[in-house]
Amino acid sequence: MIHFFYENLPQSVNTDYKKWLEDIILSEEKKLGEINYIFCDDEYLLKINQEYLQHDYYTDIITFDYVKGKTISGEIFVSLQRISDNASTLSKEYEEELRRVLAHGILHLSGYKDKTEEEEQVMRSKEDFYLAKYN
Repeated sequence: MIHFFYENLPQSVNTDYKKWLEDIILSEEKKLGEINYIFCDDEYLLKINQEYLQHDYYTDIITFDYVKGKTISGEIFVSLQRISDNASTLSKEYEEELRRVLAHGILHLSGYKDKTEEEEQVMRSKEDFYLAKYN
C-alpha cells in the first residue's frame, strides 16, 4: 500500500497519483509492499541527508530501500519546496516535476540507479516513459 505523510506541511499532494504509482510497480514486474512518501520542506530533508547519508546539500528526494525480492517497500522523502524551485529553474509545471520525482523514487526501489551518466540516462528515459503514461 502507498501512504502519503506530511512533515510540517499541509496535505497538498494529489492522492490520485497512488494508482499511477502502483501501475509503475506492476509495469516493472514488481509487487507492491509498503511505501511511505513523506513530504517535507528543504530543511527537514537536509537533516535527513546529513544524518543518514552524510551529505550536506539540498536534494528533492531521498529513498530508503526496504525491498525484499520482487516486493517493493520503502520510505521516500520528498522536498516539495525543492520540487517547486526545480520546476521553476527547469521551466516545468510543478505537478509534472512532482510526478517525475514520485516516479523516480519508485524506480529506485525497482532497482534503477543514477550514479553514472549511463544509469542517469536510463532513469530519465524510464521517468519520461511513465510520465507519458500518466497523461
